[in-house]
Amino acid sequence: MMKDKNDGRALVVAVIDGQGGGFGAAIIKELRQHFGEAAEVWALGANSTATSAMMKAKANRGATGENAARVCLAKADVVMGPIAVTWANAMMGEITPALAEAVTSAAAPKILIPLSQEGVTLAGFKSEPLPHLVTEAVRQLALLGRGD
Repeated sequence: MMKDKNDGRALVVAVIDGQGGGFGAAIIKELRQHFGEAAEVWALGANSTATSAMMKAKANRGATGENAARVCLAKADVVMGPIAVTWANAMMGEITPALAEAVTSAAAPKILIPLSQEGVTLAGFKSEPLPHLVTEAVRQLALLGRGD
């Protein structure tokens, strides 16, 4: 079982996404494939459609909106999602400045997928299809050394 080495409880992975929730759902499916039920996965959607898609991907719990994300991010052990969740007004305005701040201010380590539809180019990153990036993100989570 994947446990936090500090207190023996299941690691809480907060997956945050907006719009249709496709990025978040892909992350959750890969988490389930790699860790099964050993990690507790929270789906944090910028909207209800995103939350619903992530819940269908087998998240343990789900919450929608800026305040829910702020509260849950403070309790999460790791945060995962597309890099755009750290950018104010990204995802057609769904990522509010306060939501972006909540993500970047969370004490938990963040594993962000460098894929964006915001007209931003991230230099130094190799362009890969989403499934490859998600696999790498989950590999990075395993490397945090928090699992068995």
